[in-house]
Amino acid sequence: MRIICDTQSLTEVCLNVQRCVPAKAVLPHIEGILIKTTGTSEIELTGFDLDLGVTSVMEVNVEQAGAVVLNAKTLCDILRHLPDETVTIDCDEKNVCTVKSGDMEYTLVSLSPEEYPELPKITDETRISISQRVLKDMVRQTIFAVSLDDSKAVHRGIKFEIVAGEIKLIALDGYRLAIRKEFIDYNGADISFVVPAKTLSELIKLIGDDESFLEIKKGKRHISFSVNGYELISKLLEGEFLDYRAAIPTAKSAVVRVNTKNFIDSIERTSIIITEKMRSPLRFIFDEEQIKISVITALGSANDKLAASIDGKRTEIGFNNRFIMDALRSCDTDEVLIQLNGPFSPAIILPPEGDSFLYLVLPVRIKNEN
Repeated sequence: MRIICDTQSLTEVCLNVQRCVPAKAVLPHIEGILIKTTGTSEIELTGFDLDLGVTSVMEVNVEQAGAVVLNAKTLCDILRHLPDETVTIDCDEKNVCTVKSGDMEYTLVSLSPEEYPELPKITDETRISISQRVLKDMVRQTIFAVSLDDSKAVHRGIKFEIVAGEIKLIALDGYRLAIRKEFIDYNGADISFVVPAKTLSELIKLIGDDESFLEIKKGKRHISFSVNGYELISKLLEGEFLDYRAAIPTAKSAVVRVNTKNFIDSIERTSIIITEKMRSPLRFIFDEEQIKISVITALGSANDKLAASIDGKRTEIGFNNRFIMDALRSCDTDEVLIQLNGPFSPAIILPPEGDSFLYLVLPVRIKNEN
């Protein structure tokens, strides 16, 4: 194989593909990027860790067809430091590969492309089209609530539900729940599936903020996302996802309306004396048109308050500062509604109008200092 291509373009694609390549693997081929010619002017690059794979096709000058597997980290490090605008990659039948740019030349030992694992094929697919910006926002506004250590693997992903043209993303970790809804142009059968958080984390690095669309192809056990010249292919998570609807309380004793940014700022100020070694829940008192926030740790104490509209009973409740801030930071409205039902029931955070998001945060028991 012999190809000549733009150094910057190849570097960008290789760096994106590298993110699906493990640094250490039992199979040495898994640590590499497969590069193969697909015509007289194109190459396809592939990275695959057996759970998540990515491919991308780019235009190059193909002087000799072929394929090669090069160590991903080594290749990307080389490309980032090449001196010239073009790079030539020349590999012989003995798997010896030369990478040359300007006066700089590397000779690398490559691996046989025939032994590179094949990416899964998606059959019996369901196709879904969605705005890149919308999906990116939805993932960012739910992924923080994905479980990191749940014994059930299915909770280490985000559940997608599509019913009657409404797409809903759900994530939970036993302490909080995040739900985002949007309407899309979809006329197929109602479906639900769970995508690993790692897959979606990589996806949002590839998609843009514009209104162009990406395509999702969902098969029985795998899913793919086609976006901006890349195809991300992943296993789906199997298992029974928790009945999140049953976790959402229907009763409420107070409804609070508060400015989102002001609330976040107040929580951040009060949380300064909370550290990893000095953990302590924040105490919230919702009463008399204001929210009082306080905390006591071994470092000292902090107290703050801010104005809010409160309809209902006085409520004193404790929250993990990070959990409540994660939820508030994901809200894309100037104000939020907070539904409370006493000190031991979860708080529900909603938009002032509509139901585009719902965040549930479990309370933390606080000591009575009175």
